[in-house]
Amino acid sequence: MQIAQNSVVAFHYTLTNDAGEVLDSSEGREPLTYLHGAGNIIPGLEKELEGRAEGDKLNVKVTPEEGYGEVQEQLMQEVPRDAFQGVESIEPGMQFQAQTQGGPLMVTVKKVEGDTVVVDGNHPLAGQHLNFDVEIATVREASQEEVEHGHVHGEGGVEH
Repeated sequence: MQIAQNSVVAFHYTLTNDAGEVLDSSEGREPLTYLHGAGNIIPGLEKELEGRAEGDKLNVKVTPEEGYGEVQEQLMQEVPRDAFQGVESIEPGMQFQAQTQGGPLMVTVKKVEGDTVVVDGNHPLAGQHLNFDVEIATVREASQEEVEHGHVHGEGGVEH
């Protein structure tokens, strides 16, 4: 069976950046499983998996536009240190959930300068090319329930 709209796809992958550093991998774990066409994975990878079949191996380079987007400068902000009530020590790399007008947003601390904290609301992989080494493990037709819910269910059915 080929990967198409409403296929349930399981694949193994290794994700690297342009410097060759491994950013993520399914090695030693179960394959990543998703519902094709439901927006469950980044668009550039999903597009390249279309039409592939079980056992296929491929290398995919995803641009920022089809990955996690370009870096948006407006998502970098300086906030007062006292906005982090109850947090004793704030260090670069720490992540917090901020409440914004558009809803919750994960932010990463970029630097701390006195009473000012610079946070970044961009995805950590925004602006980067993503290189995937992929092997398709299985492809099957999604159940009607999976299609209606927009995601894959486990072997026992609905798990939410």
